[in-house]
Amino acid sequence: MENQLLDILTREGVLVNVSIRFWRGTKKLRPEDIGIKAEDLSERLISLGHKRLLPKEATASLALVESRAHSLIETNTFPFLNGLAHFLPNLKLEEITGKLRGLETEFWQAKETFLGRYGALRASASVEWRTMAQKLVSDPDLLLANIEASFPSVKQMERFFGFDVRLFQIAVPDRLGLDTVTVGDQQAVMLARQQAAQAAGDKIREDVQTFIADCVSTLREQTAQLADEMLGSIKESETGVHQKTLNRLVRFIEQFKQMNFVNDTEMEERLEGVRSELLSRTAEEYRDSASSRARLVNGLSRLRDHARALANTDNSQVVNRFGELGRRKFHLAA
Repeated sequence: MENQLLDILTREGVLVNVSIRFWRGTKKLRPEDIGIKAEDLSERLISLGHKRLLPKEATASLALVESRAHSLIETNTFPFLNGLAHFLPNLKLEEITGKLRGLETEFWQAKETFLGRYGALRASASVEWRTMAQKLVSDPDLLLANIEASFPSVKQMERFFGFDVRLFQIAVPDRLGLDTVTVGDQQAVMLARQQAAQAAGDKIREDVQTFIADCVSTLREQTAQLADEMLGSIKESETGVHQKTLNRLVRFIEQFKQMNFVNDTEMEERLEGVRSELLSRTAEEYRDSASSRARLVNGLSRLRDHARALANTDNSQVVNRFGELGRRKFHLAA
């Protein structure tokens, strides 16, 4: 069963990893940077820590792109093997990779803007650091010299920047390569590597079933959370129901369908029922009718409670159905 689930999971999506690098403009101060001996500083009580070489706003645009990219991945994927990578369902692949390409373009534009201002930023920061150093330490020139030395030149900056998106297929190792070793060690190394490959494969297969069940629970819990937040918004709003509150549910239902690679029919059918029952009216209609507003609140409450109950139940039936459906699709395609 575990082997079959892994094969099916591999056909339903890919693993994605996004790595973004840029010069953070920080330096970890050492005791000697401020003119004191290391032995005179108790690390149990005092930590010099990382200090900013440039003000936070200098790299704000780069940090914003990084934050948006990570948020995009977190929102549209499932963490795989404790966050080692993220599983991206096929239905979301084109959309997410397209958005990542757009963010990458913004990143490189922000990098060029930053480098174009780097000289001026560095000069301004030096003035600020000199003022601060005179207040903080007895030898401000020493601290300032160490700060100045921590600024890379523009030519050195290139290696600090990167925007890498990597897509992987999930695979179990069948063997590990053998580097050049002495004849006496070769057999022992080969056996150890075969055992390591077998152990890694077994661990991945075992984790796949748990991962699929976790994906089901995650989507169900997100459904409950959204319904709860909508109820809170309706309760706290002076006007009652906003259209943007209803639109959140519309978008979530579409997102759920795209993320539902496991084919959780029970939750998806419940959401479609909610769409039909609750989203056929506008926010204005709900505001104008107390009875309609009561039906909306009751419907959202039932959705929340049902989704939360499902999230806390045994998902093995959904996992097994996913495996059976995947095998049927595979045989039909063949």
